[in-house]
Formats: sequence, structure tokens, C-alpha cells
Amino acid sequence: MTASERTTVTTDDGVRLDVTLTGPPEGRPVVLVAGFKAAARSWVFQVPVFAEAGYRVVAVDLRGHGTTEPLQPGVTMDLRGRDVGAVLDQLDLRDAVVIGGSMGASTIWARIAQEGTDRIAAVVSADQTPQMLNTSEWPHGFYGYDESNRDTYFAERIPQTGVGTPMWRRGVRLLRLVRAMGGGGGFGISPAELELLNDHAGRDWRPAVASCDVPVLVVAGAESEFWPATHAAATAALAPRGHSTVIERDGHAVNIEQHREFNRRVLGWLFTRGLV
Repeated sequence: MTASERTTVTTDDGVRLDVTLTGPPEGRPVVLVAGFKAAARSWVFQVPVFAEAGYRVVAVDLRGHGTTEPLQPGVTMDLRGRDVGAVLDQLDLRDAVVIGGSMGASTIWARIAQEGTDRIAAVVSADQTPQMLNTSEWPHGFYGYDESNRDTYFAERIPQTGVGTPMWRRGVRLLRLVRAMGGGGGFGISPAELELLNDHAGRDWRPAVASCDVPVLVVAGAESEFWPATHAAATAALAPRGHSTVIERDGHAVNIEQHREFNRRVLGWLFTRGLV
């Protein structure tokens, strides 16, 4: 098993971010940014595989997630984007592959909207539409979320959509979710987390995608609970160097439920582009 080491990054406003480093120090950095309420440990099925492939895997617990301090009021997607920048800068990561799951992908787009692709060689978005609001020209958003309920849809929780395979029918896929997400933030949503969720829901990262000058891979789960898999191709079409893929029998936790297929497709895409 590849050994890991822990380090910390301190943001400009004094918040500690916890980082786990795995794999050869000379390897190309692969920065893993988890989604809403998910800890860095949710990448448990990726870290050893990517490290064994020769990458320096950097799994990040952003503020309010995993082993960091509880989320404080006023955290926005823009602030999360700056946190990713702090990790890239303070660890001096260059030509990094950044992989974001769910809100983690939006966090990467927030960073690119701020600073472009400085220090970034490629982006992988794991089941996250760049605009959650459905409109006539973007029907790839969160199921049931549109202008009629824009201010109320996420007022109290993440809505149940009734789409996708029910949890109790996922079998081994559910067991993988439990393993990866165990201890990952609990089931309740604090007021500060709800504030962040609503900021996330209202953002449009399509301009950031369109401005991205490095290769982009958008991975979707065919059975995602949150949005149609069509978002993958639509998002990739926005990026100058965009590509997309849809994994069958996979839900929103696309890197967990069908982790072997996710790893195979992402690593294969990286290898064919010389990003090793």
C-alpha cells in the first residue's frame, strides 16, 4: 500500500485546510476536491489507484468538511475557489489535474473564474452540471428547479427528486457509498451549510467552462439523482477542449458507485492526452 502524509494549508483569513498527500513526490499532482458535506476520504477508491499509476494525489478537506473546523457563516463558492487556489499555491503544485465531485467541480470552476488555469493542466468534473437552474436554453439542471421556485427550492434541504435507483435497491453500490462517506458530515444541514448550498444552486459556471483553455472531461452517472446525464455532453460542448462520458448504472456519487469504471475512464483519458 502506498504511504500517505498529512499537511495543512492556512487560508488568508486564517482557516486551516487539511490535505493528504499520497504517491510519488515527483508525480504529476492530481488534486481531489469533494462535494457538499463530503470529506476527502470520499475519494478512497481513487487515491491508491491514481498513486499507483504514478500521480501525486492531493486529497483536500476544504473549510467545513472532513477534519477541518465546522463551517462558518458567509462561506460562498467564490471563497471555496480561493481555498483551492491556496492549496495550489502554498503546496506549489504545477500542471495539476484537478478533479471535483459534485460541488467540488463547481469549486474548481470558481477558481478558474478567478485566476484562469494557472497551475492547472486538466479538469475533471464528476457529475456536476455547471448551472443547476433549469431554463429554456439549459434543461440540464437540478430536477424540478426553475425560475418558479428559485428562491425556495433549497430553503431547508436538498430536495428528494424521486429520480434514479432507490438507495435500498443499489446493493453493493450502497455498501461502497457507506464505506466512502462514513463519518462524512452527518445527515443534518447547518444554517451555514444551507447558506453555501443556496449560493451553489444559484450560480452559473458556464462562462468559466467556456473560458477554460485546458482539457476538460465531464463524467456523468446515467442514474444520477440530481440531474440528467445530458449535462455531460452539453458542458463538454461549452469547453474548447471538452470531452464527456456517461457511466451506466451509476448514480450521483459517480466515482464511488462504479469506481473501477470511473477510474478506468479518467486514467485512460489522461493517458491519451499525455497527462502522466
